[in-house]
Amino acid sequence: MEAQSQAKPETSGIANLVPPPAWFGVSAIFHYLGPAFAVLLFDHIGVLGVAWLRITSAALVFVPLTRPWRTILLANSSQRALLIAFAACLALMNCSFYLALDRLPISLVAAIEFVGTIGVALYGLRSGRNLLALVIAVGGALILIDIRWGSDPAGLFWAFLNGALFVGYIVLGHRLAATGASNGVANLGAAMAVASVLALPVGFSEAITAFPSPALLAAAFGVGICSSVIPYICDQLAMSRLPRASFALLLSLLPATATIIGAIVLAQIPSLRDLFGIALVIAGVAIHKPLPEHNE
Repeated sequence: MEAQSQAKPETSGIANLVPPPAWFGVSAIFHYLGPAFAVLLFDHIGVLGVAWLRITSAALVFVPLTRPWRTILLANSSQRALLIAFAACLALMNCSFYLALDRLPISLVAAIEFVGTIGVALYGLRSGRNLLALVIAVGGALILIDIRWGSDPAGLFWAFLNGALFVGYIVLGHRLAATGASNGVANLGAAMAVASVLALPVGFSEAITAFPSPALLAAAFGVGICSSVIPYICDQLAMSRLPRASFALLLSLLPATATIIGAIVLAQIPSLRDLFGIALVIAGVAIHKPLPEHNE
């Protein structure tokens, strides 16, 4: 999902030999596989420590590919301000996402996140179709959270904050792209580097507990690569050859992917009620009409 707001790169060679939906399938698996593995590390490193290591490991991977210092130096003052806001949103979004995962099933967190994306489409394209999509998705989310209003309000707070920040991430990403500030991959690489610095005060004290253990450190870096590198690159490879409407339709599979991965990796088995709520969210994502390519 993070890749939605970025410019599409050119693809060549072996990338063009693989069908676009196959690239999206790889992205869909890793998009929630990384966070699922992150949950397993919370007891050993700490929630915010894992979040900081995710951001930092992704930033380190992108450094040789994007040279973030060049993107920052070549940007004008307006572009640089947007880039810093983009990075701050990214840092806060990752932290709130993991704080939500620490308390709630991954399928619920994913469902709440997608309600916001449909809201963005409704704001940009005020149509009856998008309104219906939003109503259906919100209904599904309400079914999912109904039994948790009283049991874990803190978890719901972090989940809704993550959803709101993801909306901000999309909006800021579009505005940054509209200024002509480099390309999507370069912008993300620079934002990851800045986000790593911004999240340092809240995450480093927990992350440092992983440093004496090569196994824990490797696992945390693996989470970052699975969560923020592989899905983004695969999304770009899919987006470069798919219409935006087709890509948006494929996004409807992600709540289902989150549910399956949550069941397999975290033993979070959904009830029939949960499955119904997830199905409504998927339906809402599937029928909504995405913003045109040129829209912010």
